[in-house]
Amino acid sequence: MNESKDFNQDFSLSKEALERVKILLKDEEGSYFRISVLGGGCSGFQYDFSFDKKPKDDDMIFKEGGIDYLIDKVSIDFLRGSTLEYVSELAGSYFKIENPNATANCGCGTSFSI
Repeated sequence: MNESKDFNQDFSLSKEALERVKILLKDEEGSYFRISVLGGGCSGFQYDFSFDKKPKDDDMIFKEGGIDYLIDKVSIDFLRGSTLEYVSELAGSYFKIENPNATANCGCGTSFSI
């Protein structure tokens, strides 16, 4: 596991996303918020958000705004320069990644291609 020393160049959270993750972590005491990229989805890759009790060997630990979150080394290659946003609309609330590396995004907002 590696601690990210310069998270702003690798990945960041918007103010809204940071506040939402803080709320979620209160219910998941002792856990880390995990952001990862999985194969699949209608555009080739999909974003995944989950919780883990402890980091894995290939995880990078990002420290931002008083929280720690995890991104594995494979996923960070797809996410470099991205920002996690939290969108609250009349139809619902959800996390969305603004990814400058994506060449196409699915209408669902959780799938992308490079």
